[in-house]
Amino acid sequence: MRKRNLKVGGLLVLATLTLATTSCKKEGCTDETALNYSEEAKKDDGSCNYADDVVDESTVMVSSNITENTTWTKDKTYILNTRVAVLSGATLTIEPGTVIKGEVGTGANATALIVARGGKLMAEGTATEPIIFTTVADEIMSGQIESPNMDPTLNGLWGGIIVLGNAPISADAQSVQIEGIPASDQNGLYGGSNVADNSGVLKYISIRHGGANIGEGNEINGLTLGGVGNGTTIEYIEIVSNQDDGIEWFGGTVNVSNVVVWNTGDDAIDTDQAWAGTLDNFIVVNPGDECFELDGPEGSGTGSHTITNGTVAAFGADGLVDLDPNSNLTMSNVYFFELTAGQDFDELPDASGSFTGLNLEATIPSGEAVTDYFKAGSDMYVTSVATGSNTVGANAGILTSWSWAGVSGALAGF
Repeated sequence: MRKRNLKVGGLLVLATLTLATTSCKKEGCTDETALNYSEEAKKDDGSCNYADDVVDESTVMVSSNITENTTWTKDKTYILNTRVAVLSGATLTIEPGTVIKGEVGTGANATALIVARGGKLMAEGTATEPIIFTTVADEIMSGQIESPNMDPTLNGLWGGIIVLGNAPISADAQSVQIEGIPASDQNGLYGGSNVADNSGVLKYISIRHGGANIGEGNEINGLTLGGVGNGTTIEYIEIVSNQDDGIEWFGGTVNVSNVVVWNTGDDAIDTDQAWAGTLDNFIVVNPGDECFELDGPEGSGTGSHTITNGTVAAFGADGLVDLDPNSNLTMSNVYFFELTAGQDFDELPDASGSFTGLNLEATIPSGEAVTDYFKAGSDMYVTSVATGSNTVGANAGILTSWSWAGVSGALAGF
């Protein structure tokens, strides 16, 4: 490893980077500092294993996969300096109030926490002690919610959280490699046949400043859910300033509730591969591209999801809702406001898909019509209301006290 000063968005960061020249394979690694060093290792098709390093009494450097039951405690800060996977049969438990930070890195050196198929993450924060995933540039400590030094628009400073399961996906193969993880890393596989697969509990978690790029158009989402089953509990999740999407589902059946997505560089909510779950009670603020990108199934699989009880502040977004001809979903009780010219609900699915809209409301800018924003017949699902007169939307009260967006005032008036 080496250390260097790195300038990020006006901040001076002391970042510890793993040397990009490391070359490894399953039975060994050419890096002499690794636990699995081997003089015979020649191909870069595996992963070097390093011992976790206690930097000081309050900081632990995490440099290897989790192969046995492990607990991270709030009295320490955990630094990810590589892709760290919770492997099949192992459980990572994270105490309320714990802070986890990812080092700066792109490409194969992007840092991330992966829950591989068969692994479990038991990360149960509370409304008073959320669990925070952020960048090493962040000076935040346990007990704090608002960062003392980071701007909530800085992104791409580390990877994110990727949860992978054995639930069904619509793809040409039963299991495929998740985006954001190099194809050589077999811990990136997801998909299967277990609808009720259980990857653990994620509750009261804030994920910030992520989305590192591992290749052209291949960034890591704030929270990626690949083939995650409905035995998994995911609720009270905040994504702040991720370079790619806020939350993206790739198939699976998991239900997600009580979500804030704030300042994403790409889409706020993205669904793929026939995700068959429900997103309930959510707020979207200022996405960089679409508020929703809701793709249809791939391959021969089918499935429908539900998006309900949401409030969408669309200022800054390129679009409102982007559908495919074969998208298949129900959207209900969603309120859109802060619209700007050029944004739209682009199309309704054709006979190969299905869209049901129930109780959708929007505040349309003065002098403009619903059809200027909700096109291709989607206007039939939308009622125009004055600012503050909406009768549908999120229950913002349960999303404010534990989220950075809430305590900063970004959700005021929701």
